[in-house]
Amino acid sequence: MSRTILIVEDELAIADSIAYALRTDGFTPLHVTLGGQALDAMRAPDVPALIVLDVGLPDMNGFEVCRLLRQFSNVPVIFLTARSDEIDRIVGLEIGADDYVTKPFSPRELVARIRVVLRRLAPAPAAAPRFELREPEARVIYRGQPLDLTRYEYLLLKALLEHPGHVLSRAQLMDRVWADAPDTLDRTVDAHVKSLRAKLRLVDPAADPIQTHRGMGYSLAPA
Repeated sequence: MSRTILIVEDELAIADSIAYALRTDGFTPLHVTLGGQALDAMRAPDVPALIVLDVGLPDMNGFEVCRLLRQFSNVPVIFLTARSDEIDRIVGLEIGADDYVTKPFSPRELVARIRVVLRRLAPAPAAAPRFELREPEARVIYRGQPLDLTRYEYLLLKALLEHPGHVLSRAQLMDRVWADAPDTLDRTVDAHVKSLRAKLRLVDPAADPIQTHRGMGYSLAPA
């Protein structure tokens, strides 16, 4: 995400204090004094991450700038204003502002508000896969953690992973997992499912991905 913050403010002392606070916090400030310049900047290839927009600008009202901006961009906007009237705050929020700061204000508080808005609007990180089968290593990663499995626990979980959502009978699991141990009893499957569940709960106590189908067998719940 861009670290550039567009400051639209015609009072240079205020703009300089905001820019200094932004640089101190790792952002890159971009300053313009007119609403038209702000709209042009938002049409440029490198779009800022957020706009700090003064309501009282020389060429047009900040509310009008925001209305025009919302026709082509959803970039977050924080209004700056010398007026504290509730109606102004309501108007600003209704036309698409994300926050509203009344002058005089602390530049550090403004930067904190900027961080809150950006964090709130940031896309959620992609969820890690619940299971990751690493056959060359004969290992299964569950919710980002490697499982400490015995040979048959690994083969049992591998068989279920290869057929997510499919019910595998005890006989089918015996054929896949215990093919080299023909004298193994059916209840061995149940015992290994129990021990496998215990190891999965050590990673995620609230989850139980292995489903029991009475009289039929077991399946692994689809992710």
